[in-house]
Amino acid sequence: MIRSGNPALNASVFQGARAYAGAKVMSIEGTVNKASFLLLLVIFVASLAWSNPERFMPFIFPAVIAGFIVAMITVFKPQWAPLTSPIYAALQGLFLGTISSMMEMTYPGIVIQAVALTFGTLFCMLIAYKTKLIRVSEKFRLGVFAATGSIALIYFVSMIMGFFGASIPFIHESGPIGIGFSLFVVVIAALNLVMDFDFIERGAQAGISKHMEWYGAFALIVTLVWLYIEILRLLSKTRRR
Repeated sequence: MIRSGNPALNASVFQGARAYAGAKVMSIEGTVNKASFLLLLVIFVASLAWSNPERFMPFIFPAVIAGFIVAMITVFKPQWAPLTSPIYAALQGLFLGTISSMMEMTYPGIVIQAVALTFGTLFCMLIAYKTKLIRVSEKFRLGVFAATGSIALIYFVSMIMGFFGASIPFIHESGPIGIGFSLFVVVIAALNLVMDFDFIERGAQAGISKHMEWYGAFALIVTLVWLYIEILRLLSKTRRR
């Protein structure tokens, strides 16, 4: 069974995605190329929003909602990933660029730190995966999957409570518990990268359809965006102390 903590990468996605005889199949190189394109698209749109955050500020909430909808469409319709994944990347770029600009105004230098830590984590996780320093066993997959689901549940409950003017105590604060929680989330997000590498490699070995390269690239961007946001949140908590 192939499982990933990333909700975009689960075993059911590849069921029925096998390529027909003679058709082009998914490759790791092709997935990396498409992930690089999507990442550049995120950075390009983010740079536009960064340079003029006031203009893009009204679009933050619509971009978040639209990004979630596009992500769900991609999860349930992986064959649409060649179209939906660039849209998702552009929406995330708008959101990240605007939020990052706001955070930079409050905490000068925080964005370059978050970017460096995000790509540094990506590089370290890739090395750990390729050298087998982290071995992806079934128990490991289940553990990361459970932790990711628990974090999603906590954030969902926190969002619902926010509508009523309440929040889960401590985890959003800059105290030891809040920083510890953010550090835990960053670790789980980083482990999801390892799971994604493993999932994409297994998908390529399974000989599935070529369009799944876009889906694998989309899933990597989902994890990278999550990791960057969590690192940014962690750094902001340490700055507030």
